[in-house]
Order: sequence, then structure tokens, then C-alpha cells
Amino acid sequence: MSDGLSRPALSFSRRLRQWMPDDHNRGQWLLGLVFLGLVLLSLLGEDGRRLLRYEREAVLQGEYWRLITGHLVHGGTQHLLLNSAGLALIAALFRHDDHYSWRAWLLIALFSMAAIDLGFVFWEPQLSWYVGLSGVLHGVLAAGAVGWWRHESKRLALPLSAILLGKLAWEQWQGALPLSGDLPVVVDAHLYGALGGALAGFILWVQAHRQVAVKSRI
Repeated sequence: MSDGLSRPALSFSRRLRQWMPDDHNRGQWLLGLVFLGLVLLSLLGEDGRRLLRYEREAVLQGEYWRLITGHLVHGGTQHLLLNSAGLALIAALFRHDDHYSWRAWLLIALFSMAAIDLGFVFWEPQLSWYVGLSGVLHGVLAAGAVGWWRHESKRLALPLSAILLGKLAWEQWQGALPLSGDLPVVVDAHLYGALGGALAGFILWVQAHRQVAVKSRI
């Protein structure tokens, strides 16, 4: 009986592996799902946005889901389009980048979210609410730069790092860039997100170095 059951199971497993995308394509699927999620969340309207956005008092009262969903909802169509354009630009920039798996990119995004949330809760008590993905996007850029430095792509890592650091410094000194239009921009979210993404990139760097060291000893 077990042999009769194992053959169909084995056949199903093979078909499932053929249907599932490889690691590189999973990253593209993940980006597609993120974009679709952003669009769907934008359809919830003002009531839905208020339920999901980061609100300091609500978080302190136990509504912890806002620490994640606050980064996924937006203030309006213009805000959504700007962040979607940033997401598309980053996807194109790292399209052929094999330095991180899709799981690593997901970890980087979570580290960026956590850094922003911790920064808001502990160092931004005056910030009552926040929405948007831009802080996380800055974290992804920072981790991408770390990945390029790690793999000795210095001709790419140097200008990306300089642009990102220059943008963060300008925002801390002069405020949001003119390209932001009339949208209220919380520039500290960009700084916290970049720090979280860079930290995740360095952790992944150290982990990869340790794995190489272990393999060399075997």
C-alpha cells in the first residue's frame, strides 16, 4: 500500500517543484505581491487607512499590527504612486543581483520596519501618526549597497552609497527633497529605515563569512 501511495505523491512533488518559481523568480513574485497589496490597501478608503496606519497612542494601547501595516498604507494616490515608482526603481536596480535571496530581502524589509517603529516609539513622541513605504525602501537601498560592497562591486557601491548618504544628510539638514511635492514627509523614517537595512546587510555579511569559514575547515 505504501508503494502505491508513494508514487502519486512523488509525481505530485515533482510537478509542484516544476510549477514553483526558482529563487530569483520568487523575488519577482514577492515584489508583484507587495505591489498588488499596496494597490488593494489603497482601496480601503480613509476609514481603512485610519485602522491600519501607525498611531502612537494606539500602538501603546496594544494595537501592534499598526507597526507593520502602517508601512503598507498611503496617504493618497500621489503618495502610493511615488512609493510604487521607488519600488520599481529598486527592483530594476537589483534585478540581476544574486547577493541576497528573496528570504534575505524579506528579512531586510522587516529589519527596516522594526528600526523605523523603534525610532518612532522611543525618539519621536511628537509623531502622532505615519503611513508609507519610503522608509523601508531606504532600508532596502542601504542593504543593497552593503551587498555591493561585500561582493567587491565598488564601482556600483560607491556612487549608490554616496547618493543615499547625501540624501539622508540633506533631509536631516534641510528637510524633504523638492521632488516630494506637497506631501508631508517624515524624513526620520528614511534615516531609521536606512540604519535598519544597513544593519541587516551587515548581519547577512557576517553570517555568509562564517559559513564560508566553516566550509573551509571541513
